[in-house]
Amino acid sequence: MDRSGKQALVDNLHQTFGSANLVVVTSQAGLTVAEVSDLRRKMRAAGAGYKVAKNRLAQRALKGTKYEGLDKLFKGPTAIAYSSDPVAAAKVAVAYANSNEKFSIVGGAMGAEVMGPDGIKALATLPSLDELRAKLIGMLQTPATRIATVLQAPAGQLARVFGAYAKKSETA
Repeated sequence: MDRSGKQALVDNLHQTFGSANLVVVTSQAGLTVAEVSDLRRKMRAAGAGYKVAKNRLAQRALKGTKYEGLDKLFKGPTAIAYSSDPVAAAKVAVAYANSNEKFSIVGGAMGAEVMGPDGIKALATLPSLDELRAKLIGMLQTPATRIATVLQAPAGQLARVFGAYAKKSETA
């Protein structure tokens, strides 16, 4: 790769780091092309991305971003998983690490907060942003639904009483 190609890759990685809310650094020694393609497909399906880059170029791309603390993690055959959702990349990376022993998590960062492998695994257990929104909306709607059913109950009982009197008068 020539100098201009390397600079383009560094610029692309710098933009990726700038827009990501979560970056996970992984070790992928011994993964086959098919396994990496499968991992990329799973990442894309979750709304995340996965890139293999030379350590030196990734360290250059980190400069000037909130993820500068990650530069010490780039040793050996590494790759980065990233997402704008704070847990999507972590969930897919942890699930893949559990199913494939050649793939492991080195660390990561959410904003300026650098985390080790245990922090990423703990992050992966959290529900996604969409799940949290659904739970919150459900919690907000539940009291209103209960109030509506309580308010409608007397009217329903009154209608049943009138219906019973109407049937009684028809049969008499």
